[in-house]
Amino acid sequence: MEGNSPCASCKLLRRRCTKDCIFAPYFPSDDPHKFSIVHRIFGASNVSKMLQELPVHQRADAVSSLVYEATARTKDPVYGCVGAISYLQNQVSQLQMQLAVAQTEILCAQMQQEPPMAEQQVEAYDNNLTGMPQLMNNASSSNLAQDQLKREFLWT
Repeated sequence: MEGNSPCASCKLLRRRCTKDCIFAPYFPSDDPHKFSIVHRIFGASNVSKMLQELPVHQRADAVSSLVYEATARTKDPVYGCVGAISYLQNQVSQLQMQLAVAQTEILCAQMQQEPPMAEQQVEAYDNNLTGMPQLMNNASSSNLAQDQLKREFLWT
């Protein structure tokens, strides 16, 4: 408790904030929305129990996680933060695919600019390029999947 001002949880729950209030260090009175959203999703009693079971040095991280998950649950009640993580993983996969396509295009451009090489070296390049048409085809199909994911994520 800071001076005479009760913490956000005690204000919301309309109770007296004691000096050993478990919520006071993590839910200051100047940010009542933070506790409000956590309380709405998890309940004050459950949050209190979780914090009491944790060592003091881990409580701040736990509160940050609870706030993040509660915020995600209000935006997406079904998937919560898992929906956001899944969306980001799909974006990473798509960007990796685009990177592979770009690297392939760079390699092709470099090969066209180089002077003719010995037969053995040309064959080595040909062996490395056998999978490139597949990468090019997969890039166009991943754009369709990305558009569908964007639409789904925007509606949540």
